Amino acid sequence: MAGVSGFLGTRLVDRLTTDGHQVTRLVRRAPRTPDERQWNPSAAQLDPQVVADADAVVNLAGAGVGDKRWNDAYKGLIRSSRVDSTTTLAITVAGLPAADRPAVLVNASAVGWYGNTGDRTVEEDSPAGDGFLADVCRVWEAATRPAEDAGTRVVRLRTGLPLHRDGGLLKPQLLPFRLGVGGKLGNGRQWLPWISMHDWLDAVAFLLARDDLAGPVNVVGPAPVTNAEFTRELARQLHRPAIMPIPAVALKVALGGFAHEALTSTRVLPGVLGKAGFAWTHPDLPGALRAALAG
Repeated sequence: MAGVSGFLGTRLVDRLTTDGHQVTRLVRRAPRTPDERQWNPSAAQLDPQVVADADAVVNLAGAGVGDKRWNDAYKGLIRSSRVDSTTTLAITVAGLPAADRPAVLVNASAVGWYGNTGDRTVEEDSPAGDGFLADVCRVWEAATRPAEDAGTRVVRLRTGLPLHRDGGLLKPQLLPFRLGVGGKLGNGRQWLPWISMHDWLDAVAFLLARDDLAGPVNVVGPAPVTNAEFTRELARQLHRPAIMPIPAVALKVALGGFAHEALTSTRVLPGVLGKAGFAWTHPDLPGALRAALAG
């Protein structure tokens, strides 16, 4: 597994370990524990035997899109950190003898694939949209092709916005809301494809086990909401007002190029998961937020 130290990766390692799996962690530094193996994806360096020993490969590696103010250098890192890691793993998998190849590569992607969909709903068969993140997702997903062409099942996780108080969409909003200065972003009409952390973890475990599922999978809840609806529900659960909308111009000053993506409307539905019979523990936002705030 790559990307083990990130917001999602740390929780997925815990989940898979709890489920009885042995997780080998790919790290860029020198290994410190017996379950770590070093690799250098920027130089396409990975010992093929590490992959040959695995039943499945999971790649969540990539610089955080909301971690820093966007400039050209950081946008380059967002792209290269995803494409380099995916290319290295996919080529390594493809280069193994058929008997040694892992059965599945589960590779991160994002709902950014769809760009700005406005009020239009999209599922996995919808084409890529426009914009920086859509372009990144296009090349990111394409980088899995060597493994797919070699016959390995490839699942591309088009993840939405996992909800947890310690990261992602929710963490930076908690303090302003608790201080009574939280509010919607821009006009609040943009759609947010949220998912509870519990359901995101369940979905990845579900996709690892289901050998009949491949290709892009929207890992989102079944009931997307607008930013205004999200804001109202979060304020209600925190027992705080939500009367301080953040104007688009202020977001542009604070976030640079990421401001455009923060205001993008992406109304995504989980077509593949729904048809495959996946059962959400938190199918609606109020329940997902309660779970997220409880930790």
